[in-house]
Amino acid sequence: QLQASGGGLVQAGASLRLSCAASGRSFSSYRVGWFRQAPGKEREFVARMLWDSGTTSYADSVEGRFTISRDNAKKTFYLQMNSLKPEDTAVYYCTAVGAGGARYWGQGTLVTVSS
Repeated sequence: QLQASGGGLVQAGASLRLSCAASGRSFSSYRVGWFRQAPGKEREFVARMLWDSGTTSYADSVEGRFTISRDNAKKTFYLQMNSLKPEDTAVYYCTAVGAGGARYWGQGTLVTVSS
């Protein structure tokens, strides 16, 4: 089970950090990441990380502004979002995919960026 948190209402240019914690599992060998879904739009990829290697990748729209990171001891990964824009407004979902292909989703956390 994944528990996402950290969303909120901020002004454009501000920062937020989202967290996604695992209950009862380690992320070793997993691919973890974040997706988001804006009102009236499809869910889209934001960022991902290979847990073991730390290799990351980002959507072009967030490259240079968002950073995905992890804390092994806390079994938690994060999405640091800087220089937020109104178009970043969405429900953000954390996800984890195991080596066998099983995908898990968090419950979503709402990020609202006002102009």
